[in-house]
Amino acid sequence: MSAAPRECPDAERRAPAMASLFGIWWWSLPLVLLWATPRVASSWWYMGAVGSSRVMCDNVPGLVSRQRQLCRRHPEAMLSIGRGVAAWTAECQHQFRRHRWDCSALERGQRLLGRVLQRSSRESAFVHAISSAGVVFAITRACSQGELKSCSCDPEKKGSAKDSKGRFDWGGCSDNIDYGVKFARAFVDAKERKGKDARALMNLHNNRAGRKAVKRFLKQECKCHGVSGSCTLRTCWLAMADFRKTGDYLWKKYNGAIQVVMNQDGTGFTVANKRFKKPTKNDLVYFESSPDYCIRDRDVGSPGTAGRVCNQTSRGMDSCEVMCCGRGYDTLRVSRMTKCECKFHWCCAVRCQDCLEEVDIHTCKAPKAAGWASRT
Repeated sequence: MSAAPRECPDAERRAPAMASLFGIWWWSLPLVLLWATPRVASSWWYMGAVGSSRVMCDNVPGLVSRQRQLCRRHPEAMLSIGRGVAAWTAECQHQFRRHRWDCSALERGQRLLGRVLQRSSRESAFVHAISSAGVVFAITRACSQGELKSCSCDPEKKGSAKDSKGRFDWGGCSDNIDYGVKFARAFVDAKERKGKDARALMNLHNNRAGRKAVKRFLKQECKCHGVSGSCTLRTCWLAMADFRKTGDYLWKKYNGAIQVVMNQDGTGFTVANKRFKKPTKNDLVYFESSPDYCIRDRDVGSPGTAGRVCNQTSRGMDSCEVMCCGRGYDTLRVSRMTKCECKFHWCCAVRCQDCLEEVDIHTCKAPKAAGWASRT
């Protein structure tokens, strides 16, 4: 059983204060958005750079008319999308932390990410799925916290219901996941729906897979009421799981992504290799094989692996042999402070000593030609 049920917030009570706050935020949009957004990427991804600022809907480059309409109609939702961008970016970097391409292009240079997404690769498929999922998660959470005027807790979760443990009453604040999915579909898919080409269909498919991943982990939480905590009566509500579950699930889908080609009438996909199964709505799909991301290459958006930390004892993707692409690695011995000789003291504390230890840090060597590679 879970903690106390979440109460439905009073959105109307917060609205005046939020409106006043938005008036201040309106003028604090960083000018970086006006020049750093590559045309090839979905520019709404860079709303994460806005932080606590209200997005100036007419000045964010790359938004299509439908996205601008939603932006003007729901300015408070754009703040939530900005938080969603921060969440999915962090999750992307967590999932790829041991790989040559580590999703750090967002930090190293906005244009690098745009180059990556020009290719219809598995990395592009994952980014579209996790970014769409991030919007669902952020909008749904904002609804439950009373931050949006257009939604609140799930209005359908009222009255009594029954599950495998018996009858219960809906109470607290159930996450309004259907609104989050609906808003994310309208906003995120708007740009792709303007196109009829293969790439647009691929992005729409992966966007939907990301939205479905969040909904997959919606769980029922309950609180017991009765004498001595007995479950004579139960109050239950639906809550999203931590976003890490969505990230882990989409990471598995990335590793099992299916390469496809367009069918003859241009309305859908067929598998590139007939030995593989047809992709479901939950699978990620891609057209092009990925580059190796070994060297700095502007054309493919690769920052390279020179200077990346590798694991000398690993046999996985983070091993020095794989991460460094056979170029070798440098080793630096450093000293760091750690906790040691920890002892439990009754009751109830653990006390440790500060110890200085020396560790070896291994970093990938740069290629002989360490500059940016380019085919142009």
